[in-house]
Amino acid sequence: MQRVLLGPTDLDVSVLCLGTMTWGTQTPEAEAHAQIDMASERGVNFMDTAEMYPVNPVRRETVGRTEEIIGNWVAKGGNRDRWVIATKIAGEGSVARDTGEVIDGASIRKALEGSLGRLRTDHVDLYQFHWPNRGSYMFRKNWRYDPSGQDSAAVVANMADCLETLDALVREGKIRHWGLSNESAWGMAQWIRLAGEGRGPRPVSVQNEYSLLCRLYDTDLAELGHNEKVTLLAFSPMGAGLLTGKYAGDVIPAGSRRERNPELGGRVTPRVWEAVSAYLGIAHRHGIDPAQMALAWTLTRPFPVVPIFGATTTEQLGHALNAADLRLSEEVLADITAEHKAHPMPY
Repeated sequence: MQRVLLGPTDLDVSVLCLGTMTWGTQTPEAEAHAQIDMASERGVNFMDTAEMYPVNPVRRETVGRTEEIIGNWVAKGGNRDRWVIATKIAGEGSVARDTGEVIDGASIRKALEGSLGRLRTDHVDLYQFHWPNRGSYMFRKNWRYDPSGQDSAAVVANMADCLETLDALVREGKIRHWGLSNESAWGMAQWIRLAGEGRGPRPVSVQNEYSLLCRLYDTDLAELGHNEKVTLLAFSPMGAGLLTGKYAGDVIPAGSRRERNPELGGRVTPRVWEAVSAYLGIAHRHGIDPAQMALAWTLTRPFPVVPIFGATTTEQLGHALNAADLRLSEEVLADITAEHKAHPMPY
């Protein structure tokens, strides 16, 4: 499998990243370990997790379980050195955080120590902030996003405090690099500016939602990603399963993510089915698997991007991994562009 450098670093990562958020709820431990082994055999060396995983649903009693599953794989002889492991500190309001606890120097160190213990490793290759303290327009909040209550001086002061701690953790060898998630162009620009002023290490990635159905990244953040060499780690590149076709016709298959989360986090709207039908139609006309088309399309974008995809079973995983070798024709890309204009923001 082809590899790329993550941001301006020496981290050589596969063009597909293995997502883990269902491990411990929909995906049992033995199946998760089989997925790691299969992905490794197919050339994947990059996996992403978080202290608050698993999801569907997120519960206080299961927080950290996904990291524990990965740690158990490491402990039983998994080759940790072959993998670039990314995890995240949860943002304010998560059941993974104490009441009222924000991301700051103290909580970063505490959360990282917890993750290292569960992962059974002495370092994390990429440590990420799951969402900003000030909030985010991701997860359909863009429809009512209001930044007018932000205190920019306080936000920047908190960023400086976080960077000081991150710098210490890099020097201690506990993290190699760090990045953001659910972040905006303004936020990324501030982190980069402060790092440039010597406040701490520079962020190398941003993990935001990105797919044929969710293209908020395509303008200002895309420009920042290209010019500042920040890699987009695109989560939900298959639209939480919508772009696989399994929910076409507004069905809810037994055992699916939608059985646990019928609206798929706000992605199921009256407009989404026409968009889904359009993209499934492109795949059908060109003889392409729709899930593989959705993943392969992210690799054609004019900015640095690595899609993160998850699978409930090894069968689903093996199918999705074939996207790494799929090259979309100019005709397919032209059809996708046309349908995006017709269905620009389906949720």
